[in-house]
Amino acid sequence: MTSGGPAASFRGAALAFGRRTLWSGLNLDIQPGEYVAVLGGNGTGKTSLLRVLLGLQTLSSGTVEVAGAPVRRGSTEIGYVPQQRAFDDRTPLRGRDLVGMGVDGHRWGPRLLGRRAYRERVDALLERVGATEYADAPVGTLSGGEQQRLRVAQALATDPSLLLFDEALLSLDLQRQKQLAELVAQQRDRTGAAVLFVTHDINPIIDDVDRVLYLANGSFRIGSPSEVLRSEVLSDLYGTSVEVMRVAGRVLVVGAEVVDHCDVPGHHEGAAL
Repeated sequence: MTSGGPAASFRGAALAFGRRTLWSGLNLDIQPGEYVAVLGGNGTGKTSLLRVLLGLQTLSSGTVEVAGAPVRRGSTEIGYVPQQRAFDDRTPLRGRDLVGMGVDGHRWGPRLLGRRAYRERVDALLERVGATEYADAPVGTLSGGEQQRLRVAQALATDPSLLLFDEALLSLDLQRQKQLAELVAQQRDRTGAAVLFVTHDINPIIDDVDRVLYLANGSFRIGSPSEVLRSEVLSDLYGTSVEVMRVAGRVLVVGAEVVDHCDVPGHHEGAAL
């Protein structure tokens, strides 16, 4: 990365599918060490934003760069943690094998690292995320939280300047959400990597977030959590009355149109953000 340059940069970026525009006019620099949460309902382009950075989706207009260069598939400047998806318990893959894919899985041909150096690198990554004790266990026998720790270790393998998380807390219980959120913050502080975290619930990470990118109705708002997560801002974004409340340290959004990321069972007007 160019010294002092952003980890990722969007200029006049737009993404549309047919006549439907997910977002447009996006100008955003994500600085090294910055933690940005991406919020919004289903179908607003949150995951597509990550796909653009991964080189898997082309912008409709505008430009995007990662570490000062055009995006490309397989960039070692990016570490990516997808949504938690359980492995079949018969999957013939150990924890260390999953992490090892991050060390050399992006390369074709013979392994560049020798056997010893490869193992030492994998062991160091496992230790970094606190996963050493189940390094040799079949991944299908591990809990969702343990599997996500391994995916974080995999994402850190190339010492990336940008870490992308796509609903990485989904399906985890509150304790494991907290553990994973703490792990992400620690890695950000340790490596100085920028973090772009797509989530339906900002509460587990809100103390670590520097800015929020909120996507809705083909538009967006960018700012600190206190600047964006306000009744008047979200009401304007959604074009309907939305109320933001803070209850017992949690941010709650209440509004008839804000139902895509509701996480209160049986309640269709509230969303914990």
